[in-house]
Amino acid sequence: MHLTQMFVHPLKSGRGIAYSRAFAAYEGLLHDREWLLVDEKNQFMTARTFPQMVKIEIELIPGGALFKFPGMSPMLALPTLHTKPVETSVWKDDFVAWEGDPRADEWFSQALGLPCKLLWLGRPSARAQKTTSHPLSFADGYPYLLINQASVEEVNEHLATPVTARNFRPNLVIEGATAYEEDEWKRVRIGSVEFAVAKPCTRCILTTVDPERGEKRSDNEPLKTLASTRKRSEGICFGLNLVAINEGIVNIGDEFEVLETNIAF
Repeated sequence: MHLTQMFVHPLKSGRGIAYSRAFAAYEGLLHDREWLLVDEKNQFMTARTFPQMVKIEIELIPGGALFKFPGMSPMLALPTLHTKPVETSVWKDDFVAWEGDPRADEWFSQALGLPCKLLWLGRPSARAQKTTSHPLSFADGYPYLLINQASVEEVNEHLATPVTARNFRPNLVIEGATAYEEDEWKRVRIGSVEFAVAKPCTRCILTTVDPERGEKRSDNEPLKTLASTRKRSEGICFGLNLVAINEGIVNIGDEFEVLETNIAF
């Protein structure tokens, strides 16, 4: 088994960047979910409600992030301009982030067609993880999301129009396992970095957003299929939420090893 795809999403719900090599920190892949859009009440915004957000492209450059949106000139956001602390939240998890660039706020408001502000996470993040003492980004609840490509292919056997791993917005995609073998994993390793499985990832309407067009599918897939095949007590589950046990560099092609499972032999 090997790591075959890796994605960093600098803006929560923005388009991911495919990497061949990245630093895996306790907080997540470096620069993952370090920017967030909020509305006028400082409530976080995602592509669940605003699917066009997935069309926002990001290019990381030294000291900042260059944002791009169809029909608009690029906009450079600089963390050094985000100096005003502001209370915000992600799924009722309250913490402090940073605002302060009216130019960026205006750009995003124009792109999405409604008033919004751009927040920077800060370094280190003021948000804590649920299961460890380490900081957390603007991610939903855990720093890493792993997808098994064989499970994606199994879902596609039920669909008229197939989806890709990007529909599930993963950080890490592995190949070489059987479909849903990941259900039994407890501790894994990619290259030299070990991860503990925090929980199965529960899925929502965001899986139905086309990662290229920024539109929800009219057939409600793949969520409709997952609702009939992957419904658990905690919700519709697909993929794994991970936390890092140590830090290090991970590369496409690195060996993926299962160190511990939930099955006792």
